[in-house]
Amino acid sequence: MSAGDTDSTGGGASDPTGGLPAVTSADREAAAALILKLRRQGIGDQRVLSALERVPRALFLSAPLQRHAAEDTALPIECGQTISQPSLVAMITAALDLRDTHRVLEIGTGSGYQAAILGLLAGEVHTIERYRTLADLARTRLRTLKITTVEVHHGDGMEGLPDQAPFDRIVVTAAAPEIPPALLAQLADGGRLIMPRGPKGSVQDLVVVEKTGGVLQERVLTPVRFVPLVEGVADRL
Repeated sequence: MSAGDTDSTGGGASDPTGGLPAVTSADREAAAALILKLRRQGIGDQRVLSALERVPRALFLSAPLQRHAAEDTALPIECGQTISQPSLVAMITAALDLRDTHRVLEIGTGSGYQAAILGLLAGEVHTIERYRTLADLARTRLRTLKITTVEVHHGDGMEGLPDQAPFDRIVVTAAAPEIPPALLAQLADGGRLIMPRGPKGSVQDLVVVEKTGGVLQERVLTPVRFVPLVEGVADRL
């Protein structure tokens, strides 16, 4: 799910220096229908639904794909990544149980869509992206939306941000066979981490890990398919 922003099949990026895409009455109707669908799927957290309503998904998509912004489907983006379907973003955000006092670490910024939603709900969000192109575009989009609670870092997500730790919440938007030990070490006591765990190219488990008194407990939310978590910083892009 490492969210990105440009159609990997060759579409141009949505205007990275200009304003928001034009919103039509059809767009508003489609967005309202999506929120209703999320309610029916069991997403009852009004703060989460409100955040999804306030963040225009079209801004995080290439121009040819913007007409699909309100559809509940994952879409291709630049650097071989994807932007997850809104229902999965809503489920993860609700499971984080965010408060405005929380400090959050996100691994896999991509387009910045999930980070934007986190930024409306948490007090401070740090998000790491291994592709400089995606990190730069995410900063621009967050600035366009005037979301000032999110700081985008270009770096290796496997390492986390030890200088900023501990974090009340950690969310990883790419899958690995095991949760990186550095991230578990940076999770605050009483904190919660959500990550897809499993092999590349197969079905993974979206797991929730909670730390209490230094003891880790976990549960499985749902089966998912995410792009793999890759070590290091990209040589290009």
